[in-house]
This record gives sequence, C-alpha cells and structure tokens, in this order.
Amino acid sequence: MTIGFIGLGNMAKAMIGGILAKGLMGPNEIIGTAATETTRTKVANKYGIQTRSSNEAVAKDADIIILAVKPQYLKVVIADIMDTVDDSKIIVSIAAGKTINWLAKEFEKPVKIIRVMPNTPALVLEGCSAVCRNDLVTDNDFHFVMELLESFGKAYTVPESMMDVVVGISGSSPAYVFLFIEAMADAAVAGGMPRKQAYEFAAQSVLGSAKMVLETGKHPGELKDMVCSPSGTTIEAVHVLEKEGFRGTVMDAVQACIEKSRNI
Repeated sequence: MTIGFIGLGNMAKAMIGGILAKGLMGPNEIIGTAATETTRTKVANKYGIQTRSSNEAVAKDADIIILAVKPQYLKVVIADIMDTVDDSKIIVSIAAGKTINWLAKEFEKPVKIIRVMPNTPALVLEGCSAVCRNDLVTDNDFHFVMELLESFGKAYTVPESMMDVVVGISGSSPAYVFLFIEAMADAAVAGGMPRKQAYEFAAQSVLGSAKMVLETGKHPGELKDMVCSPSGTTIEAVHVLEKEGFRGTVMDAVQACIEKSRNI
C-alpha cells in the first residue's frame, strides 16, 4: 500500500508526521509532490519519504491519493491525474467547500472518494478531522483511512451536510483560539508579566480547560460555574465578557465562517 500526497504544505506534513510516528506506514510507502523542488527536497529530507516531480507520477504510483491543495487548485490537479486514476484507487480530499459530488463530476468517472476536514493542531498530533465518503468506498477502505487520520488526532464520521459547519467549529477555530490566547497574554503583559510567560500561562489554561471538557463529560457551563466563586474575581470577568457580547460575537464569527465555506 502506497500513500501519495499531492501538495506538501503544513497539513500534508502533519499527516505524514503522524502516520510515521504511529508506525502505520514506513517512509518508503509514502510519496509526495509539491509545486517547487525546494519544498519537495525539504520534506524528503525531514521525513525520508520519496518525492515525484509531477502530480501524475504520484497518482500513478499511489493506492491512496491525498489531495492536499487549496480548493482553487483542485480543478488543475484533477485534470492532471484523472487519466491515471481508476476505481482501485482511493481519493482523499482535504479541500474546504468542494463536495464529493463536485469531485466526482471533475473526475468524469466512478472514483472512490473520501472527504476530510482536518485542522492545524494535527501538527502536534492533536488534530480533529471530520470524514465522509461516497458509496464506492468499502468499509475496509474507510477503516484504513480512518486509522491514518487518527494517527494525528481524533477523527469523526459526519454527514457531508455538516462539513461546512465543521469548518466553522473545527477547521478554522484554532485561529479564534489563538486570538483569544494572544488577547489574554496581552492583558497579562499590561499587568506586568513577561510576554513569554504570559503566553505559557494563557495557552496552558486553554489546554487544561479543553481537557476538562473532554475528560469529565461535564457541561461547559457547569465547569464555568465551578470557577466562579460568589463575589469573586472570575465572575467579575465573566460579567464583563457577557456585557460585551462575548458569546454572541463568537457565534456570529462561527456562522460567518460556515457561510463562507458554503459559498466557496
């Protein structure tokens, strides 16, 4: 079994790193290509994988072809590889906004397609991926791809109709969290804390809080109430956030992201 990556950007590198770290495949079973020789060389040197100089060469040699390019480049990539793709190969797309039906039409023939929406925490093996497939993908095919995705985080099966929502809540949300961490750190710096330490305190607090939600199974509101003592400092801060429309702003941001994904 050989996996081929068309595109060797951050997400592709995160996936390759996770697959190798978990020992699911060896470097000799992974091939990839990128637009520049510089990128191909850097990735080959870092991970020990093979590279090819063209999209077509990767598609020809790979059993699973991962389309790790931006949505606007998919048409060109599919045109490059469509003649070398048959119904024995599995196409995995990580491009936002491009549906399984759209991909199938571009290939102009029956093709096994799995659509994935990962996110950048995959770079530290804490990704969250949503996954769906077309009817040509067998259970065994799907199970194997899910194993690959779980090598760098969590992977969940969702209806394709939920993919744009996934973009808003997971695919793009690390940016919101980074912004929140930066804002908290800025406030701590204003209070006199060194910036490096401020980032560490803010980031570790977000990490620990997220872990509490996942591991305790408690409602986030209940966990919030546990921190808010009567007449305390935390409830005072929560009051300001509520007054300034914190929840509504976050909801509006996620909904704007979902709508943008739907219209790509």
